[in-house]
Amino acid sequence: MDLFEALTTTADGVPAVAAGAPLAVRMRPRTLEEVAGQEHLLVAGSPLRRLVEPATEAARRAAPTSVVLWGPPGTGKTTLAYLVAATSGRRFVELSAVTAGVKDVRAVIDDARRRLAGDGTETVLFVDEVHRFTKAQQDALLPSVENRWVTLVAATTENPSFSVNSPLLSRSLLLTLQPLGTDDVRRLVRRAVQDERGLAGAVRLDEDAEEHLLRLAGGDARKALTILEAAAGAALSAEAVPSVGVADGEDGLPDGSALVDLATVERAIDVAAVRYDRDGDQHYDVISAFIKSVRGSDVDASLHYLARMIAAGEDPRFIARRIVISAAEDVGMADPSALQTAVAAAQAVALIGMPEARIILAEAVVHLATAPKSNAAYLGVDRALADVRAGRMGPVPAHLRDAHYAGAKGLGHGAGYRYAHDEPHAVAAQQYLPDDLVGTRYYEPSDRGYERAVAERMDRIRSILDAHE
Repeated sequence: MDLFEALTTTADGVPAVAAGAPLAVRMRPRTLEEVAGQEHLLVAGSPLRRLVEPATEAARRAAPTSVVLWGPPGTGKTTLAYLVAATSGRRFVELSAVTAGVKDVRAVIDDARRRLAGDGTETVLFVDEVHRFTKAQQDALLPSVENRWVTLVAATTENPSFSVNSPLLSRSLLLTLQPLGTDDVRRLVRRAVQDERGLAGAVRLDEDAEEHLLRLAGGDARKALTILEAAAGAALSAEAVPSVGVADGEDGLPDGSALVDLATVERAIDVAAVRYDRDGDQHYDVISAFIKSVRGSDVDASLHYLARMIAAGEDPRFIARRIVISAAEDVGMADPSALQTAVAAAQAVALIGMPEARIILAEAVVHLATAPKSNAAYLGVDRALADVRAGRMGPVPAHLRDAHYAGAKGLGHGAGYRYAHDEPHAVAAQQYLPDDLVGTRYYEPSDRGYERAVAERMDRIRSILDAHE
């Protein structure tokens, strides 16, 4: 049997699911209604819905012929590819960019052309991890996309702008899958516990075990179901778990189901639960300790609290946002590059995702914790805001007012304004603050880090500005 025949087995085009297949495979959604999250891609009339469920033959012809699905692991990329084939009756062929070469790609395409010309059978070609394809392999896909020999569905966890060739990307519809929310994964886990395709009520999952499982999964549906399967196996083994209980029936599960508690999950996957409630006091206590450790320049404590948040499944984007705030609030102008590092880290975390994002977060934390600290800019803007809110404003000095509109000069607007770039050191000795605030000092730089040089420069600038009085 050749490669593509080995990868396409059932009449409806989707590989048959064996009874012994992993739980994540058995629970793969059969309809769009079972897909978790991704509501933004599945609204009525969306390109993906038209591809999966064409209402008419005309809609089918107008559907995209090449789709690139970009998103974190476990968000449903493979599932959507299966649904494109299963619901439309197309033949399904899957290639992995890790193992397939140009010869394999061309063999699949040639076979798809023969079938299309012969009995009209259409083929969905799913390429997993397309970012691993070389330029030559990606180029080999172009004719099939151009001529509609196959419907190409390519999946990647990497930014396609950098990992997919421009010619292929320009011919494809790029769809971005969002990380699954905790509630999305929770629904999948509960469905797997009860569904006949899954555990069929053989186990029941207590609340602490479910929360730990969800934290460990980190929005990855496949990982959540893999952990659930391991824990269920442990619970169903009398030798491994002697505390198998009998369900009381209140949760609707069959009597005699095995209990999966927190200890069972910990024992099954050898990961102890971190005592950390993302919606409770511990969440706020840990993030508070984290920020205060960074502010206090204790890099070891900062990394400790970062590790606690990561291990507990805290959203890395939330951690990155707090790091950005800390860079502006606590490091400030003492090291302006800290904010650049923090913003770059936040962008990289969103681009890369876990688990690699932990390295990016750690680098940003080390930079901030070891940087000189100053909250002078933070205090300065708050002082200015306090004056504005208290009504201490006064009119804008006439020479600073807009003089570009008709009649402005007749009102004296702009009269006497001195252009800073024409002055020595590009500092013009004139009044900038309103009359009521002349002499007010909002920003008082510290003597730490880069801000020491700023303080020296400001002393010189202020001496020039004050000379006009």
